[in-house]
Amino acid sequence: MLIADDEAMVRAGVRAILARDPHVEVVAEAGDGHEAIALTRAHRPDVVLMDIRMPGLDGLTAAARLHRESATVGLIMLTTFGQDEYVTRALEEGADGFLLKADDPRELLNGVRAVGAGGAYLSPRVAGRVIAGMRAHRAAHPHRSLARLTEREREVLAGLGAGLSNAEIASRLHLVEGTVKAHVSAVLAKLGARNRVEAAIAAYEADLVPPGRR
Repeated sequence: MLIADDEAMVRAGVRAILARDPHVEVVAEAGDGHEAIALTRAHRPDVVLMDIRMPGLDGLTAAARLHRESATVGLIMLTTFGQDEYVTRALEEGADGFLLKADDPRELLNGVRAVGAGGAYLSPRVAGRVIAGMRAHRAAHPHRSLARLTEREREVLAGLGAGLSNAEIASRLHLVEGTVKAHVSAVLAKLGARNRVEAAIAAYEADLVPPGRR
């Protein structure tokens, strides 16, 4: 994975936390958005952990460019600020995760593991506000209905709501991962969801996720 933050001490702290997981390898560090894009192109990491506020090119703009270039890279925004406008824009720009620097270090590890496996992850400190915002948006756009989904697509959506990766959904439903990816794309299109996070919230609202998996 790649760490992008303009503060060297923050990068060192993040690297120290990630070192607790032997399955996570930091391949590069960047100090600004331009460098993050260049190093991502060079190293092709599975996950990019990006600070929002950086000099030159901010993290949100850099994340948007990376998402346009490759939808397969997992993007996690890391910031001191949890304002709703930051969270909303991050998700709109294609972020798969949103973490706060004040979170417990375990949240960082959980987020990197989830996004690295093809899933999504929100800091518990902002998840409630995101859900509330999505509910308000869905109330104003009733056409986004689960009735348009096939039974198989509803099963895939339930997997998204449970935080499962494509591989885990494939295993659960006895499908190949490529088929799951196609179903996920169809689910996002039919729901009008911009990413897996919004689809997961839709699954949560529709009670497709058992309480033990929420």
